[in-house]
Amino acid sequence: MSATQTFRVLPGFRLTLGYTVAYLSLIVLLPLGAVFLKTASLSLAEFWTVISAPRVVASYKLSFGMSLAAAAINAVFGLMLAWSLVRYSFPGKRLIDALVDLPFALPTAVAGIALTALYAKNGWLGQYLEPLGIKVAFKPLGVLVALVFIGLPFVVRTVQPILEDLDTEIEEAAASLGAERWQTFRHVILPVILPALMTGFALAFARAVGEYGSVIFIAGNIPMVSEITPLMIITKLEQYDYTGATAIAVVMLLLSFSLLLAINSLQAWTANRTGRTR
Repeated sequence: MSATQTFRVLPGFRLTLGYTVAYLSLIVLLPLGAVFLKTASLSLAEFWTVISAPRVVASYKLSFGMSLAAAAINAVFGLMLAWSLVRYSFPGKRLIDALVDLPFALPTAVAGIALTALYAKNGWLGQYLEPLGIKVAFKPLGVLVALVFIGLPFVVRTVQPILEDLDTEIEEAAASLGAERWQTFRHVILPVILPALMTGFALAFARAVGEYGSVIFIAGNIPMVSEITPLMIITKLEQYDYTGATAIAVVMLLLSFSLLLAINSLQAWTANRTGRTR
């Protein structure tokens, strides 16, 4: 081997790129292309009639609104949980750290049944919340609870490694210069963890938008109230309305992609800005 030749474990760029493109085409591009192709059989008027039906629009508002709200909640409390796991030692820390990954391993249907049992009118928590006027099960609030549950690990596991690599001496230096706790967090810690935090937010949102199993049980699936968009797609499929199902799926795909693109663009801008200022 020549002294100037670089050893590479993987094959050359062209071969590796070819395998990558072929894999993505089979797993991602072809299924998505089939969805758009099936929807193309509808006329523009038929397509608009399907996606603008009041029941479908209500499902858009519920799915995307609750997904954004759940991701925002997870961004706040996921950061707090990751901070506690990294910076503090306390009894049961290993158990809590393991429980964070529970939504990954737990079947979504089991999660939905468990949450329904907890928050139903006669459930362990619902029996105390109902007299206070807080109705969770079979309401939009139940959808939010389920989406928060399944999205929390994404934020924690994304932020946790960054906090572990963050040297505490930086905080001590800021404190020695007279910075208060909030100032230290805002000007020293937040710029470092913000890209990872936004990545966790995007992942939690993406998971929540397409969630089905853990939501249908606790939501109650009441038309115009607690029906999510994935359920509308399943309903269309059960009625053998395949073009209607793909039409709703296309709208969901475009909206999700647009929101994720905006989040990733903001994340890239934040990372570049942080790189310039540090």
